[in-house]
Amino acid sequence: MVSVVVSTRNRAGQLTEMLDAIANQTLGREMFDVTVVDDGSTDATPEALAAEETRSRLNLSVVRRERSGGAAVGREEGWRTSKAPLIAFTDDDCVPDPEWLEAGLAASRRHPRAIIQGRTAPRPDELHRLGPFSRTIDVAALDHAFQTTNIFYPREVLESVGGFDTVAYEGAVGGEDTDLAWRAIEQGAETVFEPSALVYHAVNVLGARGLLRVAARSTAALPYARHSTIRDRDFVFGVFRKRTHLWLAMALLPLLLPRRLRLIAVLTAVPYVRALRARAIAECAHTVVVPFYVLHDLVEVVATVKGGLRGGRLML
Repeated sequence: MVSVVVSTRNRAGQLTEMLDAIANQTLGREMFDVTVVDDGSTDATPEALAAEETRSRLNLSVVRRERSGGAAVGREEGWRTSKAPLIAFTDDDCVPDPEWLEAGLAASRRHPRAIIQGRTAPRPDELHRLGPFSRTIDVAALDHAFQTTNIFYPREVLESVGGFDTVAYEGAVGGEDTDLAWRAIEQGAETVFEPSALVYHAVNVLGARGLLRVAARSTAALPYARHSTIRDRDFVFGVFRKRTHLWLAMALLPLLLPRRLRLIAVLTAVPYVRALRARAIAECAHTVVVPFYVLHDLVEVVATVKGGLRGGRLML
């Protein structure tokens, strides 16, 4: 038996598509249930969930929160409301493959005490939306962020670590899933990647402002401050969250030097300039987008510094 848990907010259309995909699972209906936590939505989400309840095609439980508490609070309430020994998390902008639950449950039976991370890929019907101002998730191998877009937890693992940290991540989106996984790993939990447990993630066009809001999420950096294992593994020199952050720092460093030495900037900026050019080519973007890339990186560095300070670490 497996419980699907989703925390949703103001994505009525995408949520309906997700529920349609859950209803089309190859796993027998008697083998799974669904808990959806409406985290204070102000759109048509309540009506969409009420319509789903009347259709009676899913063993569906709906939890309505009058005030948004954030992703950690929603998911925490969701898995504690459910009853199954295996909890499958996905997001309201995802469309699970028909064999998702069957594959995840089979992997969990082979590894009964493990966290099972499934494959996440951009929706094939939305690939045309990919670009410099869109966002999606693509997980083709074990990913140390352990996103809740597609992951299976044994209930006993969730209980052993006390679930999501709803205090540090109250009202936030980002980082709560990574923190949960690494607390479990540090207590000895095994992690397994199962590519056949497939979920498709929407390609969301957020625009420049939306992407900057995502970059500004300091809680996304907090797990790296809290958990030295993942920081040492993923950070450059244990300080820089991304290699582009290092290159950006190298490009800006000459601004602190005397004017006569600022020609050094021509050399120290080369790696970052090359990275900007490569990103523009990869995203089929015009060079006019490059200043936005720089601003995005600066916002992300500031958010990383804030997350690091909350966790007592210097991080860029």
